[in-house]
Amino acid sequence: MTSVLESPAIDAVVAEAKAYLRAEGTHEDGLIGRLAGSAVALCEAFVGQWLVVREGTEIVPAIGGWQRLQAIPVSAITAVEALAVDGSAVALPMDDYEIDIDAAGAGWVRIGSSSETARARVKFVAGMATEWRDLPEPLRQGVLRLVAHFYSHRSDEIGTGPPAAVTALWRPWRRIVVGQGVRHA
Repeated sequence: MTSVLESPAIDAVVAEAKAYLRAEGTHEDGLIGRLAGSAVALCEAFVGQWLVVREGTEIVPAIGGWQRLQAIPVSAITAVEALAVDGSAVALPMDDYEIDIDAAGAGWVRIGSSSETARARVKFVAGMATEWRDLPEPLRQGVLRLVAHFYSHRSDEIGTGPPAAVTALWRPWRRIVVGQGVRHA
């Protein structure tokens, strides 16, 4: 699965983190940007959801059964393409696949058994909020606290774990998927 949080979203996190850290000037913007990117990625991994809406892609095997996309919450599945060994892709005919998004925001795809492809690339849009500022305050506050933690411990040889307050802020939004996500239909 691939997706990178786009610059406007990271820029918003950096601006808020700089205010939180009381960091003035621009000489540490690069460092704070990297720390913010890591904090956002860890938050997304912990809660099991993408924070800010963005496009993503996932490669799935064409096995004939329903497969759950890893990103949550999915708002749109925009394309399903047959993927060749050399990496080139061509849109699959609509008769060769099915897509669905369930009530929990999980995206599902099923490549038909008549398809001659071994792998497919699925393009989708996923995320909880359209902008950083639209996220629930505890998620944002946890990211900022984690950036501050990284910032204040950046010279430690052995890192300490994230503050318990960070995971306490994130825990109400945590989604855990058990298994691969099996769907019967």
